[in-house]
Amino acid sequence: MGNDLRIGIMGLSHDHVWDFIAHAKSNTTVQIVAAADADSDLRAKAERTGITKTHPDPFKMLEKNELDAVAIFGDNRSGTEYGIAAAKKGLHILLEKPMAADYADAVALYSAAKSAGVKLMINWPFAWWPNLQHALSMIRRGKIGNIFQINYRAAHCGPRELGCSPQFVDWLYDPHRNGAGVIMDYCCYGAALTCMFLGLPNRVSTIAGRLRKNDLPAEDNAVMIMQHATAISTATASWTQSGHMTSYEPIFYGDKGTLMASNGKLYLADAEADKGVGIRCPALTEGMRDPLDHFVAVIRNEVSLMEICSAEVALMAQHVLTAGILSANTNQVISLPLPPMSLHRLGVQP
Repeated sequence: MGNDLRIGIMGLSHDHVWDFIAHAKSNTTVQIVAAADADSDLRAKAERTGITKTHPDPFKMLEKNELDAVAIFGDNRSGTEYGIAAAKKGLHILLEKPMAADYADAVALYSAAKSAGVKLMINWPFAWWPNLQHALSMIRRGKIGNIFQINYRAAHCGPRELGCSPQFVDWLYDPHRNGAGVIMDYCCYGAALTCMFLGLPNRVSTIAGRLRKNDLPAEDNAVMIMQHATAISTATASWTQSGHMTSYEPIFYGDKGTLMASNGKLYLADAEADKGVGIRCPALTEGMRDPLDHFVAVIRNEVSLMEICSAEVALMAQHVLTAGILSANTNQVISLPLPPMSLHRLGVQP
């Protein structure tokens, strides 16, 4: 590997790709060698950003270009195939959350990356919030004691209403390509936070439904409850919320204090500040500022991979999501662990 990290982009239908490309343009140690997607409009858009090589087939892109790593920005279903193909070529992998469309695919990708000895990083967009990074650090240092509950709500008016691209909306609303609807898109965050601190829950129960968007083939609202021996956590998701109040709020409850990240700020309530006080959050440091910055630093062994972005945490979260979808469709509480099987094999459709 030379001085520049040579990256190929597999898939362009996830709207987060454009921020990634913008970050790459400002990073003098990275070269986006090529990008690939079957959609000609997306390829043309990539070319307008300055990417000179585009391909209609992501697999052919791997064969035709010298790369060190790939960034995957397709749908959740295709991401597994792209990642496995990249791992077989010895390429490091950056993948958008959650990790896959179902648990079986997540296991397959995890195993491929482990066998190949390549880095596998899962990008959770909230990982780059200064207030959340500081909250995670405070929790690990024992500032709020032992956690007994984590609540996370992720919500907005819906991908289409929010202005997401037609290509992004198309697969987000497709239960096969996405893995579900809002459960996969937004309950995943709460599942990841819960699994990172508490491990795999013993039981999962989910209530979900199409409350407002009756034309969708997937659920637009969901509440997932995760039960551990000494903790109970929730992940709430909505594609029908008006306004952004309470849109993205993780709250951590410990036996010595409570932390809430809200609107770019961090608040702590404990024995000394019963009603809560604002906490000053340090600026993000080099290698921790955005997904590309971190991915490059991890590959070059300049920083350790953030725990929230690890494949191990994402694999547990995917396990929970699969159980949660099964619970929503059977009206049952699901015990974990599940065997590594896909929703298709379970015969369940969201």
